[in-house]
Amino acid sequence: MSEVAFFVFGTPKGKGRPRFSRKSGRAYTPAQTAAYESTVAYAGHTAMQGKSLLEGPVGVKMTAVFGIPASWSKKRQAEALHHTSKPDADNIAKCCDALNGIVWKDDAQIARISISKVYGEVPGLHVFVEALA
Repeated sequence: MSEVAFFVFGTPKGKGRPRFSRKSGRAYTPAQTAAYESTVAYAGHTAMQGKSLLEGPVGVKMTAVFGIPASWSKKRQAEALHHTSKPDADNIAKCCDALNGIVWKDDAQIARISISKVYGEVPGLHVFVEALA
């Protein structure tokens, strides 16, 4: 079974809504979203290390790890487990678009996806992709 796993360092970001130019009315991707997708794409490219694109259905598991706020009490920090504020899990998943042509041909191949948002020591995004066929 083919699989690939990688970690994207830094606070996970969700895909932002498209913005529209006032002059031309054209839609464009916000700069922060484009930068994060570029980081995800680079991590995916590095993990593939010359492997061929995954074909057929794939399963994706993502764990978004957020730093524990220093302003929280020691007790609250110790109890911190699930991250329940922005960005939304579904918007984090949309950053999978950055892996088109790098890990798989198209994100339409994703047949199963699991996303968790947790607190931890090292902020980042764990991504595990496996071929289901």
